[in-house]
Amino acid sequence: MAAKLEAQAVLDALGHGILIFSSDGKLIQHNVMAGTLLGTDLKIIREQGWNSAAALFDTDLLPEERVDEIRKKALSAERPVRFHIFRSGEYVPCTAATITDAGGEVALMLTLDVPDWDVVSSVIDKFRVEMRDAVQSTRGHIDLINRTIGSDQDPAAARIIRRIGGFTRLIGIHMSRAGRLMHMLERLEDLRTGKLRDKVRDDRKKLNLEDYLEEFIESLDEIELLDPETEMHDYRSRIKLVVEGTPLVNVSRRYLTYTLQELLRNAIMYSLRGTTIQIKVTPASPGIQMDVTDEGYGIRPREAERVFKPFQRARQPQIISEFGYGLSLYLCKSELAAMNAHLWFTSEDGVGTTFSLMLPPWVEDAAASSSSQPA
Repeated sequence: MAAKLEAQAVLDALGHGILIFSSDGKLIQHNVMAGTLLGTDLKIIREQGWNSAAALFDTDLLPEERVDEIRKKALSAERPVRFHIFRSGEYVPCTAATITDAGGEVALMLTLDVPDWDVVSSVIDKFRVEMRDAVQSTRGHIDLINRTIGSDQDPAAARIIRRIGGFTRLIGIHMSRAGRLMHMLERLEDLRTGKLRDKVRDDRKKLNLEDYLEEFIESLDEIELLDPETEMHDYRSRIKLVVEGTPLVNVSRRYLTYTLQELLRNAIMYSLRGTTIQIKVTPASPGIQMDVTDEGYGIRPREAERVFKPFQRARQPQIISEFGYGLSLYLCKSELAAMNAHLWFTSEDGVGTTFSLMLPPWVEDAAASSSSQPA
């Protein structure tokens, strides 16, 4: 007993989480840091053992990366096996190793590291600032060049001016895409390093969806919503807004805006001119549901699992023909999850797609407590 207590004291002093499972899958020992990392999930793992741990840890992993496969490798390996899991979108390095007691019983020990992102974040921050400055400076010079050549009326210079105009447009397209990518990488960094939870917690507040959506639609002319190579048209006239009741939600306005911009961008790019894009808000259980529906190309069933995967895009010709990084919907789903909201879709090939959000309702009695709790 004394030896066990001494071992437990050592485990609790470690700066990373420890989970030890018996050969039949029961959780037989864990440390304080494991509770800090896993929260209420640790209680489920204590009650249900290895199978529940595998289910919790396998989110967003490829089949060969899943922890059952890691367990098999660890049981036959001579040294610890490195792998990773995702917790709320955050990359968590892990190790699996076997332990054999005096009686010959083999146990599996999982180590969950606490990533130190400070150095990586400082480098990324510096890179992002310099890239943002470069993009803004380049786009400013492009505007100046375009104004200059636009004022030159010399017919002899017209051919050169057209060629310069073509070059500046091409540079402008690349700068626009670089700026968009930098914004997504900033959001990805927040997600993977755990900063997102704090930002969402600080940003959540009461929001009237009807008022918000009317302002949001009005603001679309002021932002660069579409890729510069996408054929421009009056897409605002295609948007139909339907709001039932007085929908009050407890969300981050900033991250909700990111999601709606991405969903509208996709609906516009992947549907024909003149077709309707409907935003509908209805009371639902357990919150307020918002549906963004287009009459577009739809998503084929075999492509469905790629929609929310990072850096993956559906391989349909109509989708591949438009520029994209395959990152935006992954970010939106993760950011919504951080504020207790959900994102999913239904689609029919050749008919259209509906992306649905379930947003947490604003509850007056719980306002104080909800604003002080992590999302």
